[in-house]
Amino acid sequence: MLEDLEPRPGRDASLAALVREDLDAWSVADLKERIALLEGEIARSRAAIDGKSSQRNAADALFNFRS
Repeated sequence: MLEDLEPRPGRDASLAALVREDLDAWSVADLKERIALLEGEIARSRAAIDGKSSQRNAADALFNFRS
C-alpha cells in the first residue's frame, strides 16, 4: 500500500481553475458537451456520497451496542 503514503494532489486547484475558465470563446456545442460532462461528474459524486453514507450507516448499526 505504498500509494497510501503518496501525497494526494490538491483538489481545490483544479476546481478553482474550472470555475475561473473563460467561457466566452466556447461554442454552444462545446458548452453543451461541457455541461453533459459536468452533470456526469455530479452524478458520479452523488453516487459516491450515497455509497459512503450506506457504508457508514451499516457500520453504525453494527457497532451500536445501545439497541
